[in-house]
Amino acid sequence: MTLAVGVIGTGMIGQDHIRRLTQVLSGARVVAVTDIDRDRAAAAAPEGAKVFDTPQALVRSDTVEAVVICSWGPAHEEQLLDCIAAGKPVFCEKPLVTSEAAALRVMEAEVAFGHRLVQVGFMRRFDADYRRLKAVIDGGTLGAPLMYHSVHRNASVPEGLYTSDMPLNDTLVHDADISRWLLSDEITGVEVRLPRRSRQGGELRDPHIVLLHMAGGAVVDVEISVNIAYGYDIRGEVSCETGVAALPNRPATVISDMHGIRQAIPADWRERFIEAYDQEFREWIAAAGQGTATGPSTWDGYAATLVADAALRAVSSGNLEVVGMREKPDLYSQQPRLAA
Repeated sequence: MTLAVGVIGTGMIGQDHIRRLTQVLSGARVVAVTDIDRDRAAAAAPEGAKVFDTPQALVRSDTVEAVVICSWGPAHEEQLLDCIAAGKPVFCEKPLVTSEAAALRVMEAEVAFGHRLVQVGFMRRFDADYRRLKAVIDGGTLGAPLMYHSVHRNASVPEGLYTSDMPLNDTLVHDADISRWLLSDEITGVEVRLPRRSRQGGELRDPHIVLLHMAGGAVVDVEISVNIAYGYDIRGEVSCETGVAALPNRPATVISDMHGIRQAIPADWRERFIEAYDQEFREWIAAAGQGTATGPSTWDGYAATLVADAALRAVSSGNLEVVGMREKPDLYSQQPRLAA
């Protein structure tokens, strides 16, 4: 059976997911697209796919069995609620939504529906290196995790489009989610420190040091530098009671020539995480084909939203800001069972 997918939003990431679903992976086909720019949607639509005027019309179409949301963040809430009302599995690029209230409305709708439909696009959980690192932590051979160091460096960000709040309400969500997942724990408090401002970013507030306090006592420090110039550099190292485990540098190939010994650095997120994106969608297709969702959930999107909100408060107050989460619904403690 081939899953009939509709894509909402045909910008850069939407186009990349359309390519992935039509040219790389099996088990799905893009049958519908929509975008606020209808011409862009038409240009991105695979042969035979219908271009819809509105996301609501796409979601409600009988030809669409599952939905991929790649639209502007503030539009996600309405689109997610439409998908849940229609009973259609949905993959939603981060952020899930842009406010705690919106996250709770989506969560309440999904809980009322009775089973999971939403997967959030936190692709790092599907990266082979991160999965090996989690296996080491979960295996317990190094004892309990005490500290986790997470590095998120971009060569540059779009001038005028990327604001000083975005390292905390856009970039940080990946590091927050992977920290929760690796350590199997929730974040209870956030601190933010501002080092010397980089001249690379002009007036942009960059870089940031963020401290995430975990419920179990571990502390995560996150370095966010979004104008580092030399490439897209993602690192992670966990210090445990009897040892340390770290992500390898990617790509792993070491070059030796007349210029010395060196490793290449990925140019951007697509190069570093292309295999993770592919695996993320393989697993989404398998679950959506059975009418459900696995992987990062609405609860995980809610948690990331709260951490981003706390980080924005912390950069203004200079204090540790508390992350206050509601009680976790049973729905998000259960792993959906998929047929073989």
